Amino acid sequence: MGSDVVTACVLIIGNEILSGRTQDANLRYIATTLGAQGVRVMEARVIPDVHEVIIDSLNDSRANYDYVLTTGGIGPTHDDITAECVARAFGVPLVMSPEIESRIRSRPAPEDVMANRLLMARIPQGATLIENSTGGPQGFAIENVYVMAGIPAVLQAMLPNVEFTGGAVVRSCSVTVYLGESNISEDLKEIQDRVPEVDIGSYPFVKQNRYGTTLVVRGTDDEVLESTLESLKNMIVAHGETPYDITFE
Repeated sequence: MGSDVVTACVLIIGNEILSGRTQDANLRYIATTLGAQGVRVMEARVIPDVHEVIIDSLNDSRANYDYVLTTGGIGPTHDDITAECVARAFGVPLVMSPEIESRIRSRPAPEDVMANRLLMARIPQGATLIENSTGGPQGFAIENVYVMAGIPAVLQAMLPNVEFTGGAVVRSCSVTVYLGESNISEDLKEIQDRVPEVDIGSYPFVKQNRYGTTLVVRGTDDEVLESTLESLKNMIVAHGETPYDITFE
């Protein structure tokens, strides 16, 4: 990985994800949003609502990636422990954010309900806020860690309000062929070896009882992408097949 590549890790926090009860809908949105800013998501972890696991995962990932984004665990219930785990990972106390508290108190509620809601106003000392465009409680950031909600609509109201400093934006192109991966694996390796600066992925499928493969090339240099795509098309023709669904994004 080149030194100019800006990387990110996503920590998806929640027992409900691991149990299968809830399906994660945030990773794709995060990866796409960051990718458009030149930040590559290199790893994603789904971890439980366990203090030690969250803290260890935070400390490991923030030391190895330029950015760490967390989703989930900042609500008002007993298992929403992300904020306190982030504070412990950074060795700082949890404090009440006056801005978040004011936003929460602007919606009247019975005293016991309000007390629970105010748990969402706790942030690690020194953290800055991530605006929540829904008008609900904000997320927060501390150093290279960005802490956001797990509810997809709320995360999507937070993440666009964060500006990341990225590197070159990765683009992709693709072509589809009605050949199985095993028919073209050696040719793919040869092409990949010739152009190590791009990533070539193969994604098999079966459609109308025919085996096929979609080949996707990812990289930051348009000319190299185009030349690699041409190599793939020529390889397909050499196998006596026709390239289909050629895209460049």
